[in-house]
Amino acid sequence: MATQGHTLKAFDEDLDRLRALISEMGGLAEHAIIEAMRCLATRDLDGAHRVIEDDKKIDALEIETEKRVIRLIALRAPMAGDLRDVVAALKISGVVERIGDYAKNVAKRVPLLEDAGKIEPLSLLPEMARIATQMVHDVLNAFVNRDAEAALKVCQRDKAVDDFYDSIFRTLLTHMMENPHTIGQAAHLLFVAKNLERVGDHATNIAEMVYYAATGQHMEQRPKGGEGLALEA
Repeated sequence: MATQGHTLKAFDEDLDRLRALISEMGGLAEHAIIEAMRCLATRDLDGAHRVIEDDKKIDALEIETEKRVIRLIALRAPMAGDLRDVVAALKISGVVERIGDYAKNVAKRVPLLEDAGKIEPLSLLPEMARIATQMVHDVLNAFVNRDAEAALKVCQRDKAVDDFYDSIFRTLLTHMMENPHTIGQAAHLLFVAKNLERVGDHATNIAEMVYYAATGQHMEQRPKGGEGLALEA
């Protein structure tokens, strides 16, 4: 019995370390989105370059998380709910890494928009980014706390991000028709909006994983938003 207790304690400690790694990844990804948007608004080329370079830290943490998951499964052979937690950690780390990539993609647009004039959707993008970033923050807290209810609430906010994307898409389309000379710049902004929309989608994907890990039940199918042109960022 003492051995079993020791094993359970060791597993919990390993899982806590996994959660800490993913929280660190999430913090870096959140910061990357915020910084990329700041750099976009202020045309900060040096800051954008730092966001791109710092993405390597998120990549390294994903690799470290994968190694720890494999080691934990090999040594502890978790079952049932414990196994769901471990598998969720592995999947979530991959999704957070992708969120970091979206922030990097936004940063890569900064030099391309250095000479852009005032385009109306620029005023909408920061709020869209704020909602998407807060969703990432909240869903990773839900993962750490195994909070299925908080995960559900994150999913409910995805529609706001989709609505922002649709609004920005329509506004940019109108702007491009009225100002053909800005088509290139507007297209870059449209890709920025699409990256933010995908961040929201990935936050809801994490929420579904958190919900399943916590309850053993799959979340009910959520309606898909976003009526604008499908773009691959």
